[in-house]
Amino acid sequence: MSIDRFKAMEVFVRVVELASFSRAATALHLPRGRVTTIVQDLESHLGVRLLHRTTRRLSLTDDGMAYHQRARTMLQEMHELEAMLGHAVVTPAGRLRVDVPASLGRHVIAPALPDFFARYPQVMMELGSSDRPVDLIAEGVDCVIRGGLVHDESLAARRLGELEVATCAAPAYLQRHGMPATLADLDRHRFVNFFSAKTGRVFPFDFRRGDEAHEISRPHWVAANDADTCIAAAVAGMGLMQSPLNGVVRAHLASGRLVPVLPDWNAGTLPMLALYPRNRHLSAKVRVFIDWVAGLLEARQGVAP
Repeated sequence: MSIDRFKAMEVFVRVVELASFSRAATALHLPRGRVTTIVQDLESHLGVRLLHRTTRRLSLTDDGMAYHQRARTMLQEMHELEAMLGHAVVTPAGRLRVDVPASLGRHVIAPALPDFFARYPQVMMELGSSDRPVDLIAEGVDCVIRGGLVHDESLAARRLGELEVATCAAPAYLQRHGMPATLADLDRHRFVNFFSAKTGRVFPFDFRRGDEAHEISRPHWVAANDADTCIAAAVAGMGLMQSPLNGVVRAHLASGRLVPVLPDWNAGTLPMLALYPRNRHLSAKVRVFIDWVAGLLEARQGVAP
């Protein structure tokens, strides 16, 4: 029996990573039956059982554990070698699945897509726009762009820049509740809060000045896990907001729909990061997309939408 051993290794490693034939099939864009057959043919070729299969779960045999460790290392080394030798000549092509913050996708990336496809016409992009956590391997996503720090050691990160964070509110809200002059004045105010879609944690407001640093949490009438929704709620007069000083917030400040609050206090910065699986080959199409987005943000002088 002749099998494509390189392909079989890739399929087997993905099945183990996702602990599921079905999820691996989805990630690899293969029929589930084809994935099952490839793994069975690999076991027949090796003459050992690699996986224990039950109706509820998959687990590695001792032989499977040893094979998985070596196969994953070999695949990584092969991808790195191909990338090193082919970097200068590879034409970015194929399906590219990415996920970006909704506001970035709507206001920066989508309007600039004609430029991207003029440069890379052989790429087919699937653009997800959300602020939720994404399981890159399980969902077959090549990379995500997010604001904030990296808390997942399985992901590699490239820093694309930083966004200044602003504290602001709508004039109508301040007319009702007054303009705070000190941090103590915040006790009588409500915040438009941002919360994590993954944990439900509501993020406090940050205030810094010199050596002073304060985290302040206040009740809210509304909290959201989407940046555009937070901004819209603040413009509607629902409370004080801290938000990256992006194109949308800048436009509202310029028009007077939002006004700065406590401008003598610094609210810090939000790093913008491109994230991708640490142990996966960074393909040409992912590399050029990350470079392109970095260029967009640099052209806007670090302002994402």
